[in-house]
Amino acid sequence: MPGPKEQTRRRSWIERWDPEDEVFWEETGAKVARRNLAFSILSEHIGFSIWTLWSVMVLFMGPEYGIDPAGKFFLVSMATLVGAFARVPYTFAVAVFGGRNWTIVSASMLLVPSVAAFLVMEPGTSYTTFMWCAALTGVGGGNFASSMTNINSFFPLRKKGWALGLNAGGGNIGVPVVQLVALAVIGASGGPRVLLGIYIPLIVVATVLSALFMDNLATVKNDTGAAKEAVRDAHTWIMSFLYIGTFGSFIGYSFAFGLVLQTQFGRTPLQAAGVTFIGPLLGSLIRPVGGKLADKYGGARITLWNFVGMAAATGVVTLASVEKSLTLFTVAFIALFVLSGLGNGSTYKMIPGIFQAKALAKGLTGEEAAAYGRRLSGASMGLIGAVGALGGLGINLAFRQSFQTAGTGTGAFVAFLAFYAVCFAVTWAVYLRRSASRTVASSTAEAKPQLSYAEV
Repeated sequence: MPGPKEQTRRRSWIERWDPEDEVFWEETGAKVARRNLAFSILSEHIGFSIWTLWSVMVLFMGPEYGIDPAGKFFLVSMATLVGAFARVPYTFAVAVFGGRNWTIVSASMLLVPSVAAFLVMEPGTSYTTFMWCAALTGVGGGNFASSMTNINSFFPLRKKGWALGLNAGGGNIGVPVVQLVALAVIGASGGPRVLLGIYIPLIVVATVLSALFMDNLATVKNDTGAAKEAVRDAHTWIMSFLYIGTFGSFIGYSFAFGLVLQTQFGRTPLQAAGVTFIGPLLGSLIRPVGGKLADKYGGARITLWNFVGMAAATGVVTLASVEKSLTLFTVAFIALFVLSGLGNGSTYKMIPGIFQAKALAKGLTGEEAAAYGRRLSGASMGLIGAVGALGGLGINLAFRQSFQTAGTGTGAFVAFLAFYAVCFAVTWAVYLRRSASRTVASSTAEAKPQLSYAEV
């Protein structure tokens, strides 16, 4: 059997991949997996930047564009909506085309919304045209799903929390980076086309590097049965709900933070851009830490207490909104970003753990159990990621409605606070309540080796 290096020369298809085999992992697997992880992060990073492009495009859109705050919130909502739905087909594209091949395609597709925005970004362009351009950036949101599904197959269960957290965190950093670059452009009195002129060449570079250094896993087959099984599994939808609370918050706030500062606190575009990037940056950097903590203490435990923290931070944000305290509002909002990033890492670690627990409950052991876990967790990740991203849409629509009716975001924050309380209750009831930890065992007639849900 040829090794990974020889297989890489044959159009980068790797025939044998068994990361749970510690000898295989130490001798060849770890090096190949880390290389694919590095270039997956690069592509996903730029994908996130393009997906959230309109969070900064709207900062360039002064009165001469003739678009009110509600219209701007609707623009960013369109990008969130398309990005959420794109995640479903992107998930299964990895099995159809191969992880490397699809990364090349998905990275090159980022040129479409970037070039389109470059051509139309000026006063006098119709609102409908801006809506179409914002919708096109949704392809960047799809990159996350295919990237996470691909990397999930490369790493053993014991390292998935860190690997998935690093992959997602590196991608999430694309949000504050595009906001930082926009800050520099605005500070230099540049226009939106300058920003786009920076990103278009970077997309080309990411595409070429993916082609040169990534691999396809022949062991990842197109499995429609896994997709159907994932859809029927209640845990797919429970985790989707929890992911709305973590990632939905992160991406929704990333799109909305600058607009809220402008609309509610009267910040100029430069003042808003000078603060907007801090929350997404810290939230992105801490995501791998959330995965690492989940590896050590269990994703469910970290997620549970994370929702407590998010609720507390939201309470402070609500108070600051009522009192019109810009300093308190900014600090608490940034804390909310950090907690959403931490929760992103812990919730995603739960997914492979849950399906590994189900495999053990079925009486599967060793590689058979690991293969079942990879199969179902990979299929469910796209659905969970898609539903979670819809949480971002909900956040932006909630802000739009709150500002339309009351001229402030306070009503939206109260709704978010209530939602985090529900997420806390669901996490405890399903994954940490003592009887819930025995749920897996009860699904089989005889006692079999099992992993408690509290450990996922």
